[in-house]
Amino acid sequence: MNIRFVRGFSALAAAAAAFLVLSSMASGQSRPRVLAVHFALEINPVTQDYVNHEIDRANKDGYSAVVILLDTPGGLGSSMEKIFQKELASKIPVIVYVSPAGAGSASAGVFVSEAADVLAMAPETNIGSSTPILGNGQNLAKDLRRKVINHYAAKLRGFAEEHGRNVQWADSAVRKATNVTADEALGLHVIDLVAPNLPALLDKIDGRVTKPKHFTLHTAGAEIVEVHPSFFTRLLNVLIDPNIITLLFLAGIAGIGYEIFHPGIVLPGALGAVSLVTALFGFSILPISWAGLALMLLGVLLFVVDAHVASHGALTVSGLISLAVGGLMLFRHAPSPYHTNVPLIVSVAVVLGLIWAFAITKAVQIRRSPVSVGPQTLIGTVGEARGGGMVFVNGELWQARTSEGTPPSPGTRVRVDGMDGLVLDVTPVHEEARVS
Repeated sequence: MNIRFVRGFSALAAAAAAFLVLSSMASGQSRPRVLAVHFALEINPVTQDYVNHEIDRANKDGYSAVVILLDTPGGLGSSMEKIFQKELASKIPVIVYVSPAGAGSASAGVFVSEAADVLAMAPETNIGSSTPILGNGQNLAKDLRRKVINHYAAKLRGFAEEHGRNVQWADSAVRKATNVTADEALGLHVIDLVAPNLPALLDKIDGRVTKPKHFTLHTAGAEIVEVHPSFFTRLLNVLIDPNIITLLFLAGIAGIGYEIFHPGIVLPGALGAVSLVTALFGFSILPISWAGLALMLLGVLLFVVDAHVASHGALTVSGLISLAVGGLMLFRHAPSPYHTNVPLIVSVAVVLGLIWAFAITKAVQIRRSPVSVGPQTLIGTVGEARGGGMVFVNGELWQARTSEGTPPSPGTRVRVDGMDGLVLDVTPVHEEARVS
């Protein structure tokens, strides 16, 4: 009786344990996963590759949704288009969440936001100001401005309409640079909801059906997998700063030029090559002006020519002007976050000019200074004749001859008047000259 009871109880306990394990496994497998992509950067080819890769990853790895936690001042239009195209093509819901508090979605970021299946904001954030401008921050020319404004206004209106949001505000954001807070955006139906944090957002949108793709969201209690830009992404993002690219380009040219004129030192040439390749990477990322690049190369060439031609500094001044104008023109086709800083370029040109002027001045002084080493320094010195036609001068024995072509008499004081190969031309020194 006891044995049967123990066996029955053991079987019941084993069945209960198995049921709990299977239930736990089923619960774990059914729990939704959400990929949270932190994007607090400008929009450019580097960050575009980062966010698009994560959207592809979320689609490939079976995530329930991907959330872009956005905080951006905007960026390049070409990169913006590739990001929102990736959002629109996604097979899983894409949620844009403007966060944390104090964040904003401006300029190109508004298009990325409005293309999302769900658009949410954290409290104390803002969205808007999507008017296209030139790289120097000024407005476009009248005819071009009308074309560009109409193009982007229609595009943003299309996103808003398809996702059931405020079309009039979308048009105003482009034409009038309208910007609103999170609460204002919710009241105007610019966004879908406001949530204090990401878990609260995922709980709020659970069960929602999106427009126009009709995704049914399953995000309540989701496992959140967070990703941040890697060190390499952040490094590349820093290296495409136009000011850094310009400085790296000049440093690369200087290092390689130094190695060419002083071969064998190696280090300047190696560092110059690294700087130049890095600058060329930046040139491949940002739209550059070839005229600006040509002017910078011309400026460097004029520096080199001035070192070998007596131009009294005219070529150096021309090179500095060419360098400064080229640096200012280099990124004039890029949008406002990506143009060179005028005071920086002028300062670099002035510093280079001062360094070059100092180097040229020292070189001229050295050329004009008397010879301080070598056999020529013996001319004018006094020595003593020794046997075998030798003279002892400055601690050295030299073959010598007088103006008559004969060797000086041993013991005679002689003065060196010149050199013919390794033979000194000497003149006997009178006794009174020696005494004086």
